[in-house]
Amino acid sequence: MRIIIPRERKVLEGRVALNPAAVGELVSAGHEVCVEAAAGDAAGYTDAAYRQAGASLQQDRQQLYAGAALVVKVKEPQEEEWPWLHAGHRLFCYLHLAAAPDLLQALMQRGLTAVAFEAVQESGRLPLLAPMSRIAGELAIQWAMQYLSAPMGGKGLLLQAIPGCQRARVLVLGGGVAGAQAALMAARLGAQVTVVERRAERWPELESLHPGITACPAQSERWQPLLAHTDVLVGAVLDPGARAPRLVDRAMVRSMQAGSVIVDIAIDQGGCIETMHATTYADPVYRCEGVLHCGVSNLPGAVPRTSSEALSAALLPYVLRLAAADWRQDAALAAAIQVSDGGIVAPVLRR
Repeated sequence: MRIIIPRERKVLEGRVALNPAAVGELVSAGHEVCVEAAAGDAAGYTDAAYRQAGASLQQDRQQLYAGAALVVKVKEPQEEEWPWLHAGHRLFCYLHLAAAPDLLQALMQRGLTAVAFEAVQESGRLPLLAPMSRIAGELAIQWAMQYLSAPMGGKGLLLQAIPGCQRARVLVLGGGVAGAQAALMAARLGAQVTVVERRAERWPELESLHPGITACPAQSERWQPLLAHTDVLVGAVLDPGARAPRLVDRAMVRSMQAGSVIVDIAIDQGGCIETMHATTYADPVYRCEGVLHCGVSNLPGAVPRTSSEALSAALLPYVLRLAAADWRQDAALAAAIQVSDGGIVAPVLRR
């Protein structure tokens, strides 16, 4: 099968779907792999490394897509990429279509089969979402640390604990992979962390991560009063494949102290904060109701080497499975099909 790896075109997105080592595995399995020139540069993978792994290089984007059977990339196709897609393609990437109706319509019009990384589930896990969620959780706290400082417009608070000073207060909505990682990082720094999680069986697991973490039921009357004293709010709610539920409205944001910081990891799926809209690394933060909002929709793109390495390792087995002639018999991949032959396949997109 001819597999292509395009260069990412989302603003300041430096990740690449597969590194040269993974490409070498695909070539050894008998596949033809073509990589767009400079696709791996930002992640530290040179064109020469891909050639050495057995891939061909292509500079012309139209020609790259024209002969492809399987398109493997990181982020959803940007509008400039839509004309290059055609009905013969299998597209495999992060899509988050519940929050992207225009992209959904475009993919249906192109007639291709689109399989979403974030929809691949096995044994109750999301193996292609988890590595990026873990990195996003770490980065959410790094961004919060930066923007809490007074020169960046924050309240002038240090997230790290200092003896004799009141500890910073962090509220995390969602105790999945991203939320747990954000909570753990903040607690290790010395912050007082509360994680809102609807699954009672998850509470002891979250609290066992660090003494500074307290689990809280998802009923709004339990956690909403905490917002008035929250320094950092992290949105990490996930309903796989569906638009993220809006848990925090404008009035709740208004109740927070000026200079507090919100980072919404769920922005890919539409976000769980009413006042949040998607941003890019070119202009990542804005102020609304006196609170700093960070809605970067590709947080792991800030560390492309680490992110690409983690993603490539998780992704390779699924690319091999997707490239097989009988791939639709693979339950995990078949359940991750979002659109095919001009129609919606994923039930969650019909809600």
